[in-house]
Amino acid sequence: MMPSLHRGLESGGWEKLPLIEQLGNVGSEVSRAKRWQNKDPALFGRAMTRALDLLDLSIRDPRWRRRLKEIVRAREMLCDAWLGGKEYHSDLDGLDRYFFHFALAARKSR
Repeated sequence: MMPSLHRGLESGGWEKLPLIEQLGNVGSEVSRAKRWQNKDPALFGRAMTRALDLLDLSIRDPRWRRRLKEIVRAREMLCDAWLGGKEYHSDLDGLDRYFFHFALAARKSR
């Protein structure tokens, strides 16, 4: 596994966040990727890489062992969307809607 792009979060900050906030933050990157998808390949790629990196941090978070299947599946769907949705027909619109609900729930819980 590659070193995290989010070194500050990797050193313990990420593991302090509840799962809804973690996935809401992933959703922010998915939303950015969606915005740049057909406009700027470099910005699109960086946003997708950050989203995958954040999902990897959630996957390594020991609190979510029982939720691991869902988190790993979300990562798989994100990779599929990045590669054109050939395997599961996933796309960034659907993933943006999925992750938006986490961001909304995180905002309401503050």
